[in-house]
Amino acid sequence: MSVGIYSNCMGNSLVRIREREQSSLTAEQKEQQLLARLADCGSIIVALSGGADSAYLAWAAQKALGERALSVTALSPSFSAYDRAMVEDFVSKLGVHHEFVETHELDNPAYRANAADRCYYCKDELFEVLDKLAVERKFEAVCYGVNADDTVDFRPGHRAATEHRVLAPLLDVRLTKAEIRMLSERAGLPTWDRPASACLSSRLPYGTEVTPERLALVERGESALRELGFRQFRVRLHDKLARIEISPEEMPLAFSENMAAKMAQTLKKAGFTYVALDLEGYRQGSLNESLTKANQAPVKVQRGT
Repeated sequence: MSVGIYSNCMGNSLVRIREREQSSLTAEQKEQQLLARLADCGSIIVALSGGADSAYLAWAAQKALGERALSVTALSPSFSAYDRAMVEDFVSKLGVHHEFVETHELDNPAYRANAADRCYYCKDELFEVLDKLAVERKFEAVCYGVNADDTVDFRPGHRAATEHRVLAPLLDVRLTKAEIRMLSERAGLPTWDRPASACLSSRLPYGTEVTPERLALVERGESALRELGFRQFRVRLHDKLARIEISPEEMPLAFSENMAAKMAQTLKKAGFTYVALDLEGYRQGSLNESLTKANQAPVKVQRGT
């Protein structure tokens, strides 16, 4: 749990603008508000996964605070080598003040059990580590890259953020995913058009135990598809079957001559026994389709005041 280090960050000196008024602002106006709010924090740690949202937030925090902003990326078996390389490339090109830390969510039986609230235990571990780092280094707050579009999806990790009093600067100024991508492109960030990403554990159906071996199998499968030229996809693991989801735009490539055979060959070489192509294509949170509505209730996210 948080130790109360956030009481002065984004606090009473800032007046929350009503959401209807906020949504009428341009993306550029929202960005100026974001930079002002971050500067008001004095110092901040950014949870950087390497996706478009967290990368934009890391850039904004560095722009507002310089080295008083520290972006931190958690390493564990659920974080792929490809994603690590993307983070390293990003921070190197942008000169972002950055560190890697280790997290140990797989040590938690509740995480390994892979119930519908698995993300809660992952984020709880992450924010516990970042809380301690903030105290040790005397940073005033921790923040993460949830945006205005994320609150309509089933994301139990938001509950952990609320419990740890982690700030959500992008959400506070009501920046949407499309606006973040546009502002990122304008700022010259290489992540502006990066496909949506998630941890490797999200490829396992709920109830399938999360193990390093299964995560490594998924990682090998996705690496194989990347080498075949695909960009937006998921390899969902069902026992020894790879259920491949590919974006609608890339379906013609998947159905092109000899590609099906190549996909089957490379994924079997990676360790799968069977390979199947999902005809509905890629969609975020497809494994949530098996959950009941009660299990998908939105979670209120901690916001600035």
